[in-house]
Amino acid sequence: MKLKVRVVHYRRDCWYADIDDAEDRQPDDPFWYADCRTQAEAIALACSQLAALDRRLAAGAFPHRISETRAQVA
Repeated sequence: MKLKVRVVHYRRDCWYADIDDAEDRQPDDPFWYADCRTQAEAIALACSQLAALDRRLAAGAFPHRISETRAQVA
């Protein structure tokens, strides 16, 4: 599985980071996302989460998209 990290500056004081499948053309349902105050925080948080996803994949667990996670909780 190829994952990508996207970091976007969307307001003066807000950065958005997400992790999605590199082949997914619709970035509307990522595996993980976060709103951050700085670009550095967004990058650090995304890298940390990417490493955690990598460990889960290596252990044989397939990551769930945000919509799938919400459906499991409901």
